[in-house]
Amino acid sequence: MATNNGAFLICDDLYKIFKVADIEVMALQGLDLTVKRGELVGVVGASGSGKTTLMNVLGGLTRPSAGQVIIDGKNLLKLSTRELTAYRQIEVGFVWQQGSRNLIPYLSALDNIKLPMTLAGVAGAQIDKRARELMDLVDLSDRYDHKPIQLSGGEQQRVAIAVALANEPKLLLADEPTGELDSTTSDQIYDLFKRLNRELDLTICIVSHDPDIRKHVGRVVAIRDGKLASETVKRSASQKPRLHIQGETSSGEHLEEQFEELIVLDSAGRLQIPKQYREELGFENRVEMEVTEDSIVIRPAKNLDETSSQAEIQLEREIRVGENGARGSFISRFRRNS
Repeated sequence: MATNNGAFLICDDLYKIFKVADIEVMALQGLDLTVKRGELVGVVGASGSGKTTLMNVLGGLTRPSAGQVIIDGKNLLKLSTRELTAYRQIEVGFVWQQGSRNLIPYLSALDNIKLPMTLAGVAGAQIDKRARELMDLVDLSDRYDHKPIQLSGGEQQRVAIAVALANEPKLLLADEPTGELDSTTSDQIYDLFKRLNRELDLTICIVSHDPDIRKHVGRVVAIRDGKLASETVKRSASQKPRLHIQGETSSGEHLEEQFEELIVLDSAGRLQIPKQYREELGFENRVEMEVTEDSIVIRPAKNLDETSSQAEIQLEREIRVGENGARGSFISRFRRNS
């Protein structure tokens, strides 16, 4: 079981199974995730990896099949239907990729922001005041009375963010918020998320297919096959990086960002070796493991003909595309605590 350790969001051994006709699909398969209060996190993964399902679970839109989801001390699995509705209204905000999911087309920007407050039971002049404050916060003080069709894509997303913040949530979830925007506008939306995270101490999780999201968030978690596979973190100049991103600051100074991708070792001791590494080094579905003084060495298994998986291995070999025949060893180093 995951421990709190001051974390704002905890997913512990999370499973979600969808049933379509007589077929069960596991969207989440024992996912573990911890997010600190006030953290800005990116969530990436291929289509079907489970990242949108995770966001729906965190937002209270769907209940997981097993495991725990604890947000700000509340276990979402133990909330009643009424409590879960209140959670969605007050404690979490949503920003979707499609404008049609974020805004009501026949309402002005201000009225779109007022709507979630009205539904939550807020009344009086404070609604209008709050809506105007939020429009100012997202730099749209000159668009109060504009309807969505009168706004650009970037402006629509800014209004959508204001709508999500209407009831002062503690958690903001954004699912592909820049997916339909050009690169310049996307950067502006990311800058807005960073400012809100900093000024409001707001915990934000952003799902994206954009690999450059690592430049805009404090940490990126990658989901593969319904489990947390890796994390990409920024490193200081004194730490050895695995990845360099070069650019310039607004003042023209040279900027070099350093990132490192870490493979996740879950609570059961499992890790995911990326497919490209397995194919390049000739890994089948059995490996050899050796413990050295400060490392664990994983190699392709020998004598596979003697294992019970030989038929399975042969089938994999026959359907594998682009097999180059390379053989070798993959060394995964885990430094022991001194």
